[in-house]
Amino acid sequence: MDREKIDLTPVQKTMLATLYARALDSRAPHSVLGDHTADQAVGSVDYDWRKTGTQAPWDAAMLALRARQLDRWTAEFLATHPQATVLHLACGLDTRVHRLLPSSSVRWLDVDYPEVIGLRRRLLPHPGGDYRMLGASVTDEGWLEEIPADRPTVAVFEGLTMYLHEEEGRRLIQRICGRFAGGQLLFDCFSTRLVRLSRRFWWAGGRLREVARSWHWGIDDPRALAGWHAGLEYLDDLYVVDQPDVDELPAAARLGLRLGARLPGGRDSGRVLRYRF
Repeated sequence: MDREKIDLTPVQKTMLATLYARALDSRAPHSVLGDHTADQAVGSVDYDWRKTGTQAPWDAAMLALRARQLDRWTAEFLATHPQATVLHLACGLDTRVHRLLPSSSVRWLDVDYPEVIGLRRRLLPHPGGDYRMLGASVTDEGWLEEIPADRPTVAVFEGLTMYLHEEEGRRLIQRICGRFAGGQLLFDCFSTRLVRLSRRFWWAGGRLREVARSWHWGIDDPRALAGWHAGLEYLDDLYVVDQPDVDELPAAARLGLRLGARLPGGRDSGRVLRYRF
């Protein structure tokens, strides 16, 4: 079988790093996600995966822990709202819908650039149920109007905020909260310090330097975002390195994460956030 060749921008190729991280995690003796669909997708792509820079066990663990927390919050929302809409924004090649396997009463939409959605169609199996893919930039104004506003809605976006400018992030949140009567926002963020330090990644390979130049927005006070829309309420934030699941990781991954957390700005470089609106 011919394998898929990849032709994406440097920023879009970051989704290959997260895909590969989940594949590596699935091969571990004590996998965090057990994402075998990701591993199958990796095997279908003609790509030098060393270029992703995702090789160390703590890289895969960090990304898998972040994904698992967002999975858990999404699953909690669907358990409470079995007839909900899920907006999975900037979905890339994330297999969240395959991991959660929502019931047929859930309306699930994966949203990303048209070329990314085309790649999803070729690489990932259809999960069944009320599932749809939509090709659009999440910062475009028009696509949200295509989504029925008749259900509680949870918007999940992983690995997106740092690539937005703050005003783009504010506008996206306001549009979602204004479109739907109620729901939750689940996403991750970097700190302002990490975004600022990213300009000094002189020691990193060319791919990382190029990607880091595309980081714009860091969030230091998650509670401040609650003022962006009437009825938007801060619920939770969790440092990825502080998750209790870290204790379940192999020794090399635990050591890497804990050493990284001791670096300046290391602990607060990545968080997952939850809001209600």
